Amino acid sequence: MSDTKTVSPLRQRMIEDMAARKLNPHTQRGHISSCKRFAAWLKRSPDTATPDEVRRFQLHLIESGASICNRNRIMTGVRFLFRVTLRRHDLAAEVWHIKEPQKLPPVLSREEVKRVLILATSLQARAMLTLAYGCGLRAGEVVRLRAGDIDSEQMIIRIVQSKGLKDRHVMLPAEVLDLLRQWWKARPTAYDAGLAPEQRWLFPGRSKRRPLTTRQFGRLFKQAAKAAGLRKTLSLHTLRHSFATHLLERGTDIRVIQALLGHEKLETTARYTRVATGMISKIESPLDGLSAPRRKRARRDTEEPPAA
Repeated sequence: MSDTKTVSPLRQRMIEDMAARKLNPHTQRGHISSCKRFAAWLKRSPDTATPDEVRRFQLHLIESGASICNRNRIMTGVRFLFRVTLRRHDLAAEVWHIKEPQKLPPVLSREEVKRVLILATSLQARAMLTLAYGCGLRAGEVVRLRAGDIDSEQMIIRIVQSKGLKDRHVMLPAEVLDLLRQWWKARPTAYDAGLAPEQRWLFPGRSKRRPLTTRQFGRLFKQAAKAAGLRKTLSLHTLRHSFATHLLERGTDIRVIQALLGHEKLETTARYTRVATGMISKIESPLDGLSAPRRKRARRDTEEPPAA
């Protein structure tokens, strides 16, 4: 787990274990980085660690100011090393996770979304941002779209092997299709040679046969948000949050929203009920019933006929 260019046998075994389980490349890099941090603190190879040292490393992370999210991410990688590569279940048992605080995702109003889309700095930015909001796509899903993923006959977009290695379909709004057709005529074609039309990136990047990066896409969003005068802390994923929340406020079935977002668990989608301000504001509080005038009960003729 050293920082030298020579890969140690332990790191190579861990890389092979992660590859055999088909972990995402980003996840693999994160696990390796986590184990390197543990080795740097330990000042020797992680396979010589003791249970007490695992416990003290977790205390060190908290004391050094690591956030709960970052601390849990680091320990997930370290636990993979112990449990899978080293088969040291005694060390893996010493790893614990801290419950993360549940925060409401930031959501834009419809007017704010409209301003962002109108003030996008270019046709490319407008097309990408409209895709992100209008179809509820992740940043990585937008940049990895190919021409063949757009089905204008059925008016759907095919999202191929996204998060969790899952395919799904989302709707293709007419406005999005119109923007994509405008962009297709203006997009750079320097790297199209040798590629079938359906395999060409909708948003090609600056390097050969690679799409635009999510970082570059994020910068386009930041520029549009600044032009729209939005001062709140936002990320590109805010458009996806806004898509789900606005659908929920319009009465769309939550299971349909779950399918559009590609969520495995309904609980993940249900969190948007906590930020759907349009729905929340329409709920009648029981307090309203206290101030309302009481209705008089209708008098009933309960008199019995006199006895004979």
